[in-house]
Amino acid sequence: MPRVVPDQKFKFESDELFRKLSRDSEIKYAGFPDRSHEERVMRFQSDCREGYSIVTFVSTGTNLELHCKPAYKDTEDKMDRDYNVDIDNNAGKIYLTSSFIMNGVCVKWKGWLDVQRLEGLGCLEFNEEMAKVEDRLLRESLQLSNDHISTF
Repeated sequence: MPRVVPDQKFKFESDELFRKLSRDSEIKYAGFPDRSHEERVMRFQSDCREGYSIVTFVSTGTNLELHCKPAYKDTEDKMDRDYNVDIDNNAGKIYLTSSFIMNGVCVKWKGWLDVQRLEGLGCLEFNEEMAKVEDRLLRESLQLSNDHISTF
C-alpha cells in the first residue's frame, strides 16, 4: 500500500482541507483538556521538551500530533530543521516545525504557540523535498510489483 498519492502537489493545491490549513490559522494546544490551565501549561512545555505536541486548527477542528526535537541553530542537517521545537523564553513563544504525510501528501507544519495562553498561529506547507523522496519510493515499489507480476 503506497504512503503517498501519485500527484501530491496537485492534491495539496486542490483539496479543500489543505487549502484551508495552508493559510495562517489560529491554533490551540489540545493536550490534557480535562486538566487545569496551570497544569496544561506545564504539560505543554514538558511535551515540547520531549519532542511532541498536540495542536488543533480552531477553524476546522483538525487535530495534529506533531513530533519534533530541540532546535539546533547551527545544524546543517535538513531533516533536523524539518522536525524541531524552538523555545524562545524571551518572547514567551514556542516555535514548532514537523514534517509528516497527511492524506497521502507530504506536508510540513510550521507555527508557534504562546507558552501561557496555549494559543498561536500555524499552517501546513507542501514539503517538496520529502515529496520527491516518497514519490521515488512509490515508483520503485510499483516497479517491483509490476516486475513480480510479470514473472508469473
